[in-house]
Amino acid sequence: MTNWKIGLTGPLASGKGEVVRLLEERGFKYISLSDMVREAVKEAGLVESRETLQNTGNRLRREGGAGVLGARVRARVQEEPDRPWVIDGIRNPAEVVELRGLKGFVLLAVTAPRELLVERVLRRSRSSDPKSEEEIVRRLDRDWGIGEPPEGQQVGPTVAEADHTIENISSLEELERLVENFLASLSR
Repeated sequence: MTNWKIGLTGPLASGKGEVVRLLEERGFKYISLSDMVREAVKEAGLVESRETLQNTGNRLRREGGAGVLGARVRARVQEEPDRPWVIDGIRNPAEVVELRGLKGFVLLAVTAPRELLVERVLRRSRSSDPKSEEEIVRRLDRDWGIGEPPEGQQVGPTVAEADHTIENISSLEELERLVENFLASLSR
């Protein structure tokens, strides 16, 4: 296997976490842009919540440029360049620009129809997830970039930058097959 640096983007509940798990099982090392945000939240002494993470990420991008989180992750990955990486939490096209500086970087979007995303969030019932359909839709809109500044959450425009897209609309077995096909396509 080539030492690919696979970046992941996509909306809440699209299945990115499952793709991470599948790639880790295949020897990829995990890092997330959200790790950089969590470090900043901890340093500021804030309570970690999805909203605090989004607001802190937006602040970091406003202060350091829209690609600042991508640049921080790129620096960490370059410390171990000879291994495959899966990079999660890419939410702004400027982060993609920074990460494209990594040899072997490819951006994979994981998507699903909005109705299915809402259903998944309601079904999985994570403590950090919104509890009502209305709140889920608000979170999905914010994540996608609706009402967000250019340096903010911009998953929609980031998905548009993807080199490959997996539409995760079926079972975990089907998702695994799609990931295998994606990895095989990298070798061609």
